[in-house]
Amino acid sequence: MTTSLKRNDFNQGRRRMNGRAYRAQREDSIRRTVYVTEERLAGLFSGCGQVVDCRICGDPHSVLRFAFVEFAVEQGARAALNLGGTMLGYYPVRVLPSKTAILPVNPTFLPQSEDEREMCTRTVYCTNIDKKISQVEVKNFFESICGEVTRLRLLGDHVHSTRIAFVEFAMAESAIAALNCSGMIMGSQPVRVSPSKTPVRP
Repeated sequence: MTTSLKRNDFNQGRRRMNGRAYRAQREDSIRRTVYVTEERLAGLFSGCGQVVDCRICGDPHSVLRFAFVEFAVEQGARAALNLGGTMLGYYPVRVLPSKTAILPVNPTFLPQSEDEREMCTRTVYCTNIDKKISQVEVKNFFESICGEVTRLRLLGDHVHSTRIAFVEFAMAESAIAALNCSGMIMGSQPVRVSPSKTPVRP
């Protein structure tokens, strides 16, 4: 299941500001921001059943953030759907069934710096990609629906019948929109899209 967390607007043009104006706005934003940890989010859903994993994703400065909460049994996920509208901090959460599982990650692949953590908020991990699809076609697919793609790595071999890809967008909002592409047909296969826990390194 997924939950989406709404918070205050943050000027998307913050990078174009001069340093003093940016710092002033950031300080004001911090005063208006509720910090929600994964532990606190897991605590909210623990009444529905045993929570085995919980991950908050997305740009911390975005209007919209989301999370994945995994339960030990399916009944817990079903019960959690009833928590839609529950206040978490100052905002109600929306609770929806998830199209993807939380995937384990090799720790050596995890982001090693603040810049790489920011890159992860703009990156999605795609599986079940038709082997006949080219890198250009994958890029065009996502750009036509979600927004500008800044980096893409398409991987595969002769053993597996499908390929995987890491797609990095210019904006974190585009990566969030890309999650809704999970299940859409790309070539002859329904592509699966998940948040990436690893950056696309050069």
